[in-house]
Amino acid sequence: MPQELSYFRLSYLSFLRDSHPNLANDTKLIASRGDAAAEAYSAAIKNGQSHDQAAEAANEVLYAGLLFSPYRTIVKILLNEFEKEVTPTLAEGAAIGLLPELKDVFSKYELSDNFDTTPEYDQLYTELTGAIQILPEDGLQ
Repeated sequence: MPQELSYFRLSYLSFLRDSHPNLANDTKLIASRGDAAAEAYSAAIKNGQSHDQAAEAANEVLYAGLLFSPYRTIVKILLNEFEKEVTPTLAEGAAIGLLPELKDVFSKYELSDNFDTTPEYDQLYTELTGAIQILPEDGLQ
């Protein structure tokens, strides 16, 4: 990672660390999305849009395809369904470990930015809960 990151690259890196930690070390992705967002912002300003409108255009480029987070979904399930086994402080670490274990479950669905508002989300949530439940107990450590 370069010593100095642009606002958009830093914003994207922070987002990835919080919602897609498995992508947070992908410097090429961070650079390309950050630069594309900066270009979208600049183009919007040049076209006479307000700073708020330009920021919205940049954010659309920056976060496209990543608003739904499998990682955050697993954290939510751990906190809601396994609160006796996983404390809030351990949920994020456990979710990182569970991501590869649950990859096949996620692959059955067409995940999109608004996936958590679809009827399929409830089905995924239930399927993930069951899959986590049948993992060996050390799977939640």
